[in-house]
Amino acid sequence: MLDVPNFPFEPYVELLRAAAEPTRLRLLVLLSRADLTVSELTTILGQSQPRISRHLKLLAEARLISRYQEGSWAFFRASDDPLALPVMRALVGWVDAQDPALARDAERLEDVRAKRAERAADYFSRNAEAWDRIRSLHVSDEEVEAALVNALGRKRFDTLLDVGTGTGRMLEVLAPRCERAIGIDSSREMLTVARAKLDEANIANAQVRLGSVYHLPIERGGFDLVVIHQVLHYLDDPARAVREAATALSPGGRIAIIDFAPHELEFMRSDYAHLRLGFSDQTLTAYVEAAGLRVRSLVNLKSQLAAAPAELTVTILLAEDQRRLVAGKTPENTSMTS
Repeated sequence: MLDVPNFPFEPYVELLRAAAEPTRLRLLVLLSRADLTVSELTTILGQSQPRISRHLKLLAEARLISRYQEGSWAFFRASDDPLALPVMRALVGWVDAQDPALARDAERLEDVRAKRAERAADYFSRNAEAWDRIRSLHVSDEEVEAALVNALGRKRFDTLLDVGTGTGRMLEVLAPRCERAIGIDSSREMLTVARAKLDEANIANAQVRLGSVYHLPIERGGFDLVVIHQVLHYLDDPARAVREAATALSPGGRIAIIDFAPHELEFMRSDYAHLRLGFSDQTLTAYVEAAGLRVRSLVNLKSQLAAAPAELTVTILLAEDQRRLVAGKTPENTSMTS
């Protein structure tokens, strides 16, 4: 659970004043469920764009919601502010969801989500063959995800950052174990897919943003866990991406890197834009150590289904920020398994 400090009196009054208006309370309920644009909100609420924009501005000034830019689109969502977030959740939680106005809003929100799902399905249909071909060469996604969860252990964490989130699968897997999750990707098409999947899974504590792996649009030192899942092989400078990801870690935070071990499948480079044909254990270890991290565990998952020598091995490396260790805490023993 979040450790909630006392809210300063005057900002608290402004926050409550901002929420105490019918349209703004309806906006809070909607934005607690999904990231939405102004045009989507005007469609749902049936009000003019200037009116909705004015209400959004007041809510943002009260720190109840936040705004982020994705190309020419501006998205709004429930605030990540550690003071305002629990208050917003309480306000939304106390409202009767069966109220006629809120019920209509919920129905229209589902229409918006359905349109997102249609766009996502179209993207999947155009790219499914390529993804299926690659998946057939390595252990199942379920096995990879189970191994990652096992490496992370059972402990919950407050904040998650998924670098190169793609379809948002890591957010689906890990968001239920944290308070707040953010996914970053440079592809607007992938973000469309990710939003649709998060909507379908009814995951409200995760959001996705447009951004570069080399210049992450997030606060420094604010995340307990950073995941880089099947991203590094697309990059011309993977070491730089790992260093950038490390700056997002809170003291004692962890980075999980999931990628392919070295292979000789040249078609992955020519057909699917993979710049690197996998990474050795030594290379990944060097990346995280250069970023000031310590390897906690490293596992190689080899497929038991295919006998072909060209099959792909998936590597899962877990590394830890060492700043908390300076205070005298003893880390768990590093383990390496193949």
